Amino acid sequence: MDAAKEQKTVYKVSVLSIIVNALLILVKAGAGLLGHSKALVSDAVHSASDVFSTVIVIVGYKLSRRSEDSTHPYGHERIECVAAVILATMLAVTGVLMGSDGIMDIVRQTYKNFKMPGILTIIAAILSIAVKEAMYHVTIHAAKRVNSDSLKADAWHHRSDALSSVGSLAGVILARNGLPAADPIAAIIICLFILKVSFDIYSDSFKKMVDHSCDDETVEKIREEIKKEKGVQSIHSVKTRMFGSRIYVDIELYVDGRITLTNAHAIAERVHDRIENAFPDVKHCMIHVEPIQQQAENMMEDISRQSEVSEDMKQQAAEILYSIKQLAAENAEELSPNAADISKDFIDVESKPTHK
Repeated sequence: MDAAKEQKTVYKVSVLSIIVNALLILVKAGAGLLGHSKALVSDAVHSASDVFSTVIVIVGYKLSRRSEDSTHPYGHERIECVAAVILATMLAVTGVLMGSDGIMDIVRQTYKNFKMPGILTIIAAILSIAVKEAMYHVTIHAAKRVNSDSLKADAWHHRSDALSSVGSLAGVILARNGLPAADPIAAIIICLFILKVSFDIYSDSFKKMVDHSCDDETVEKIREEIKKEKGVQSIHSVKTRMFGSRIYVDIELYVDGRITLTNAHAIAERVHDRIENAFPDVKHCMIHVEPIQQQAENMMEDISRQSEVSEDMKQQAAEILYSIKQLAAENAEELSPNAADISKDFIDVESKPTHK
């Protein structure tokens, strides 16, 4: 999905969210006041906070998609992480307020003085649950399509609102059946769930703000994609880091050291384009190439510096030398003028007695 379509999707979902929340505020507040439900009135306040959170989503998304400039050469994607942290904080505060209010009602036993909720409150709570759960699915689907952390956080605001409405509904029904304490107990349970969601959003956002690597599955897929490119003899390292919702990749490759600089650059360019085309979330891919002959020479140099050569080091060196021999066989010629000398050095090192 291109940038224009992504922006249109975010704005469309956000405007829908604001309209829905504004209507629910009126419905729940009116039903709560007329039906004598304190829980439903609190639920209306929760919906009001969702309007503000959606405004943050719009602002955060717009700022994060600004182009690079002289003071931000890597872009502004991390602004969306900041927006997600703000939304997670709002979500956590909402949960704490709901939970603390429920605890105080139980401690003070103020629930005993609640008026019997009317049937109107049940209808309003059911309507709220259905609408907010539907909004959750619409928003989370859009968040995944555009890979937006702030929109994902806003989706969980919708679900937390649906859950608070479930608590309100349970409290109303049980209160009408002689169990008024059910209302504050439900608020406490929902509070714990909301705090868990807030923590998950915090965790994900902070990881993306401190250059956390991609998941192992993504890194492995990148490696597999690199191996498809002709001219790549070996992969030295693949490093990734999250930059907001985007990914930066640094790759070190081994190529045949006998080819020209122009050809080596062409291989690097093809790998670069392959990675960025195969992984839309990759914003930039940096490629560094080294001659594969250097891979064996570096290994032998490391071994020669040690007074005691470990079996693990020997095995690694043997594998490198085997790769060189295989490559030489495929090319029907000697890979490097120094290949024979490297092999001889390895044999000499292996035959030397170790010193305890």
